Amino acid sequence: MSGTTAADAVGHDELATLRVVALDSGLTGEVKVSCAGLGERLDASSQTASRRLQRLDDAGLLAREVTGDGQWVTVTDAGEAALRREYEQYRRIFEEPTSVELRGHVTSGMGEGRHYISLPGYMEQFRDRLGYEPFPGTLNVELAEESLRRRAGMEAVEAVAIDGWQDEDRTFGPASCYPATLVADGGRYETVHAIVPERTHHDESQLELIAPDRLRDALELEDDEELEVHVGA
Repeated sequence: MSGTTAADAVGHDELATLRVVALDSGLTGEVKVSCAGLGERLDASSQTASRRLQRLDDAGLLAREVTGDGQWVTVTDAGEAALRREYEQYRRIFEEPTSVELRGHVTSGMGEGRHYISLPGYMEQFRDRLGYEPFPGTLNVELAEESLRRRAGMEAVEAVAIDGWQDEDRTFGPASCYPATLVADGGRYETVHAIVPERTHHDESQLELIAPDRLRDALELEDDEELEVHVGA
């Protein structure tokens, strides 16, 4: 469980800059900005605005082309995901609890889930906080494109926190467990959690699910079989 998301490399000031670009239609195509004009809108100097754009570019949240009289910029897919996460956090403040419906298909993982789920530092917390001992392994779901965009909505769902811990050899990172219901042709399984480690090798298109039983057996699932994951349900 290692690696960071692109948004980890920037702070609130850079995200505020990204938001301004998005409001200027930077989500749908290239927009032309000047550092002086952007600085005025951000109540910052043109040099500060330029540095923020550079950091967003370096983090992969923004794509830009510098010309003689300004810059052409557009928000990348990673940038849109970062803004959606910000949006969902505000939804948690101002709106009622929600659920998110995600669609995808079953895929084989690399076997890492079995190892990490079985570690005593995690398993004890699963028993205490989730109310069950998960099957030692995860069901991996490759999200469909439209669900990949909706995944940020999980931020509005109250998650169960799993703390990081360490043994004599290494440190293990924290994770969030989102309550979910799994629906497939083989039926419906309700005691499920989508587990999202703080650090992971998987990209946003991969969703890992844990449950008391082996979900492949419980719902007779095969690779490439389509299913629905109702997070928060």
